Amino acid sequence: MRVVGIDPGLRNLGWGVIDAEGSRLTHVANGICHSDGTDLAVRLLSLYRQLNEVLARYAPDAAAVELTFVNKDGAGTLKLGQARGIALLVPAQFGLAVGEYAPNTVKKTVVGVGHAQKVQVAHMVRIQLPGIEIAGPDAADALAIAICHAHHVRAPAALREVGT
Repeated sequence: MRVVGIDPGLRNLGWGVIDAEGSRLTHVANGICHSDGTDLAVRLLSLYRQLNEVLARYAPDAAAVELTFVNKDGAGTLKLGQARGIALLVPAQFGLAVGEYAPNTVKKTVVGVGHAQKVQVAHMVRIQLPGIEIAGPDAADALAIAICHAHHVRAPAALREVGT
């Protein structure tokens, strides 16, 4: 199963693609979509086009996106939500089911602690996907989201196998 993880952001939208075969995870690619322009609509269109290119190029079987948390800045939260809409829309256009995970769930799955720092997340991504070059913190988060999804999808399948 090929999984794309997406870390939504209006300026920088991180993405990471992994292959999951049983318990083995393999890095395929990662990067950051940078929005262009100052107009919100143009920035969203820029992210949409770039993420479309990623999915067309790497042809994932599944997608996972981080849930947005509400912060003190309502306008900022709304803008992030719009970028998250792009992160949900593009995989749906490719016919993919999209898993959604809270940041604490991603951190707990990848690091073992729900309140891990970004540096710890990137470190554990490097351990689970040895030898990779990570394009930046947003790409590291996206890879962590993909890893989280691979583990959560695999767990029910493993339980079904044990029950047979």
